[in-house]
Amino acid sequence: MTFINPDGSRAEVDAPEGLSVLEIAHRNKIELEGACEGSLACSTCHIVVAPEWYDRLAEAEEDEEDMLDLAFGLTSTSRLGCQIIMKPELDGLVVSVPAATRNMSVDKK
Repeated sequence: MTFINPDGSRAEVDAPEGLSVLEIAHRNKIELEGACEGSLACSTCHIVVAPEWYDRLAEAEEDEEDMLDLAFGLTSTSRLGCQIIMKPELDGLVVSVPAATRNMSVDKK
């Protein structure tokens, strides 16, 4: 899969089946926070999925939608990295890491 960093640089990494995008980011030292460690209690693993990939994802559950409402820089293809689990159909997935996150009431840049 490919991560597009806030500075526009691209990082192509191995994305083993069964791991979340958040776990893959952490394994590859991609700066994606994940303050709640994937427990769906924050929006700091907010990513923007490339439009051509968005419809291939399983639909977001209500809990994820609620957390996304708190994300900084929300877009129409925003998702939480902890909720996207890699599977063969997502081989080649492209996501962008936003330049900032919102963790509770503190913005981090």
